[in-house]
Amino acid sequence: MGLHPAELPVASGRPVLPAGPRGADLVTAARDRDRYRELMLRTVSWLIRAGAYGLIGVDIFLRASLGPVALPVTVAAYALCGILQVVCAAVINRSGTAPALPVLLGLITVVAAGVCAQEDVTSLAALGVIAVMDAGTEARLTAAWAVFGAGVVAAATGALITDASPAKALGIPLLLMLGLQAGFNRRAYRLRADQSAALLAQSEELRARSEELRAEQRRSAVLDERTRIAREIHDVLAHSIGALGIQIQAARALLADTPDVERADGVLAVAQRMASDGLTETRRAVHALRTDTLPLDEELARMTATHEQRHGTPVALRVDGGPVPLPPDQTLALVRTAQESLVNAAKHAPHQPVTLTLTYGDDNVTMSIANPLGAAAAHGFATLDGGYGLTGMRERLLLLGGTLTADAADGRRWTVTATVPR
Repeated sequence: MGLHPAELPVASGRPVLPAGPRGADLVTAARDRDRYRELMLRTVSWLIRAGAYGLIGVDIFLRASLGPVALPVTVAAYALCGILQVVCAAVINRSGTAPALPVLLGLITVVAAGVCAQEDVTSLAALGVIAVMDAGTEARLTAAWAVFGAGVVAAATGALITDASPAKALGIPLLLMLGLQAGFNRRAYRLRADQSAALLAQSEELRARSEELRAEQRRSAVLDERTRIAREIHDVLAHSIGALGIQIQAARALLADTPDVERADGVLAVAQRMASDGLTETRRAVHALRTDTLPLDEELARMTATHEQRHGTPVALRVDGGPVPLPPDQTLALVRTAQESLVNAAKHAPHQPVTLTLTYGDDNVTMSIANPLGAAAAHGFATLDGGYGLTGMRERLLLLGGTLTADAADGRRWTVTATVPR
């Protein structure tokens, strides 16, 4: 039998299953409990039938006045019905439905319906009604109708032989029809219960799988968050360390060419401040991943001002079009690209003016950073730690549906152009 809704644990008015692998285990356990419940119901049902069988025997043999021919016929019929009922119970409990079951139920119906036409033996018809009801529930529809038809023929034959009254001749088939209809109703209820239980089990299994998927999505989101934080920290540190390396190189040059300790000390002080600023930038990057970032044009204005202060390089920021809010990922990607480009410009073309243009188009946002070519322009993609910062930026922009190009198309200016969709 299928899983009945009453067998599932209930919370908030509806059956539920816990998420994860235990959901399927609970469905299996519920089905096992349902089978046990069905077995218990069958056992109780057959115990009730056994009690009814005994009461029918008491009614027939203690109250009825049977003749010398009717008594042995009735005793044989009563005993045969009892034996056949025991066999039917064994067949139903073992296999539910077997080819021999309609035959057994048909024999009970024929014997009971044929013999109960005698006077004072009407209660024996109850055994036939029960058999027809079992046929309507357990056997195929054609077999159930065949059992009913055999009972009607037997009842008519018995009525003719015993010259029974018209009321009894018509009443017995009517009782058999009522039993058959009760069996069909029971069959329909069981079918609906099985279908509902199957749908419930499927929905609960799907819900359990959905919970597993949601848990996996949460784990994936955590991993994505960690990856984003690691990427941002890497980019910020690469930018800060790159700028710090430039200052240290300048201090070494001052000490090597002309022992100007005072100027070298000033450069090192700037380097120390840049290291502190790098730590602050790292914290800001992590914070930006968890909260909304500033508008892109404000972030770029802050960055260009900081770059001018650190390197003494003029940076011209131009914004074309009306500013529009961008998702944090796109804003951070453009900010990191600008940082990387400014560090490369300071290293390969020191003290040369830089132009940063931000254009808000209808379908995308474009940012370009241009500076005069330096002596090492061919290595414009390399960071001071040996990594490829702009290559990493290109990969990040590709993940966001954007593009990144870096070249010296006119042979005089190195231009980095980043584009993201709106």
